[in-house]
Amino acid sequence: MRQIFIGDLQGCHQPLERLLDKLDFDPAGDRLRFCGDLVNRGGESLATLRRVHELRSSAMTVLGNHDLHLLAYAFARPDGARTNREFEQILADSMAEELLDWLRCQPLLWTDTDRRLAVVHAGIDPRWDPELASRCARQLEQTLQGPDFREFLANMYGNRPPAWEANQPSEEQLRTITNVFTRMRFCDEQGRLDFKTKGGPDDAPPGYRPWFDLLDSGWKNWRVIFGHWSVLGLYTDDRVYGLDTGCVWGGRLSALAVDGDRTDLVQVKCR
Repeated sequence: MRQIFIGDLQGCHQPLERLLDKLDFDPAGDRLRFCGDLVNRGGESLATLRRVHELRSSAMTVLGNHDLHLLAYAFARPDGARTNREFEQILADSMAEELLDWLRCQPLLWTDTDRRLAVVHAGIDPRWDPELASRCARQLEQTLQGPDFREFLANMYGNRPPAWEANQPSEEQLRTITNVFTRMRFCDEQGRLDFKTKGGPDDAPPGYRPWFDLLDSGWKNWRVIFGHWSVLGLYTDDRVYGLDTGCVWGGRLSALAVDGDRTDLVQVKCR
């Protein structure tokens, strides 16, 4: 079975269709793993979300910050908040409830322990091995799928505390887990996140490094696929693959197809 990992879509439906054609995607034999941020900014968020949902028997996505933003907009939007036209189109759609419930049930971290493959939107805390990362992901997933998810979404935003700790109050811990999985680029060895720097690896603030440079040794022999960092572009080393190649900014939409020992990179240009 071919595992196909696809970078950030951000509401770019037409490039997705061209990429699936170029991949010769077969829903009976292939599995799509999206790196998150299905929606927002590309102008075709509703069509994109409906398409991935339509493929759900052979596709899944990890949640990105823009996906969580859609959920917060739908379920916990304060009065007077700025209107998002793409989100409004989703909320007005006849399938809105089904689409949002499906999205709310997607994971923050996907792993295949047999193949040693993992997908996350943004990054992984340098103190988290695969087991601890999976526990933190499940904690957040259970909250999003539980009865108090609206309260969580209302309190999700914020840069404080700057790092996850095992003994944090629940609200703070959920926020730090969210920031790690969906927002991080640079961190230090204690897991403190830098939220201001948007550039490439050479722009790291003093004392900080790209998160993948500090990845826990427990991820040795894994391949961790991620998105989120469009300035980084296509990035590969021994353990990580960055697939956000700026589709929404006129770059490319990228897919990494893994079939046994064979790995192929497939891309399409975007407007």
